[in-house]
Amino acid sequence: MDEPGKKLSPFALTPARIMLLCFGVILILIAISMARGGMSGYQELREARDAALVAPPEPAPVTTP
Repeated sequence: MDEPGKKLSPFALTPARIMLLCFGVILILIAISMARGGMSGYQELREARDAALVAPPEPAPVTTP
């Protein structure tokens, strides 16, 4: 596949570089998730949804003109 005298390009995707790119993407996704509230924000969202389902809002009074 590779010739012994041929120099490797600095932008060639080798298996090690692909693995490092994947780790970088995972790290960026974790950082974005933590910046947006992480798991605690998700838990608060679920609690708010459950509270809204248990106690439906009261209907607005009907006014006649």
